[in-house]
Amino acid sequence: MVTLSQARTIIDAIIARGIALKCRPLAVIVVEPGCKVKAFEKEDGASMIRFEMAFGKAYAALALGRSSRLVRIRNEEKPAFMRYLIAASDDQIFPEGGGMQIRDGAGNVIGAVGVTGDTEDRDEELAVHGIRAAGLLTDDDYLEIAHARATDR
Repeated sequence: MVTLSQARTIIDAIIARGIALKCRPLAVIVVEPGCKVKAFEKEDGASMIRFEMAFGKAYAALALGRSSRLVRIRNEEKPAFMRYLIAASDDQIFPEGGGMQIRDGAGNVIGAVGVTGDTEDRDEELAVHGIRAAGLLTDDDYLEIAHARATDR
């Protein structure tokens, strides 16, 4: 599972990049599989319930095995299906971009990150940045590596 050191690296990288990009105040969570909180930070000035939003994005990524942006798209395409899943999760799924699974070099899901505070696109960009800053992989990174390995055979 994701280590505390990796979680801190992810959060620090996201907040530093957010400051450099002049983002609104951010909240960032890193969770272990099973959505157990490993680390969380909320910048000064971030609005209320940011913990819940960041957690919900990370929860969505783990629960459905895809980025929370793709969960949002699924919510638009199949609202009845998603209403059921959201209710089944006790309303913990937050279908909005900024939540991503974290993978190790072998492709194993070792946790998830949730970023909230700026636009959906920026939150998603920051999540990718943080994961890569820790030397870990996003789902897309792993798929590219797996595809490259398959074509080398």
